[in-house]
Amino acid sequence: MNKLSLLSQHSSTPANQLHDPAPSEAEIKSILQAAMSAPDHGGLTPFRFLLIQGDARQELSRVFEDAARQRGADEAAIQKQKDKPLRSPLIIPVIAKITDAPGIPEIEQLLSAGCAAQHIQLACGALGYGSIWLTGENSYDLRVYEALGLDMNERIIGFIYVGTPDKKINNKTRMDATTLTRPWMISQRTDFAI
Repeated sequence: MNKLSLLSQHSSTPANQLHDPAPSEAEIKSILQAAMSAPDHGGLTPFRFLLIQGDARQELSRVFEDAARQRGADEAAIQKQKDKPLRSPLIIPVIAKITDAPGIPEIEQLLSAGCAAQHIQLACGALGYGSIWLTGENSYDLRVYEALGLDMNERIIGFIYVGTPDKKINNKTRMDATTLTRPWMISQRTDFAI
């Protein structure tokens, strides 16, 4: 696969189709090192990662169950949350670390963390693993943040589920980028009422 194909043919694998083996310790190190090349205005490194695998997935299952109960979810929704961490052998929560940095707004720090998450997915694909980036209520629940040891200035960008896919996922049909692109000229400027 050429380098551009790795980008243009990237597809997520549903979490319930990800199984053992997970990436090895050395592969995980390579995957996370790829994330370190995310754009990073000011060199803040506004992100960090957790690794959840093995028995830690059972612990995360309990965290998700408790959070869902406290949100007032019904039993079916609670069971669904409880099952989520058990769907793949490795979960990598990507955490944005927002700092008060002059000239580097919060949005740039969040986008940097998002790029790090995407680099993780691309690195997984390059090594032959499947992955999916998921968010949902647990990504915004302060009870989950507390259980995972996040600081007040941190946010979960998403949970990246990783494993060996059941089968090769068919590539999605992608929109042609030219339909979203046009040349710009100063005469096309729109005046916004502010």
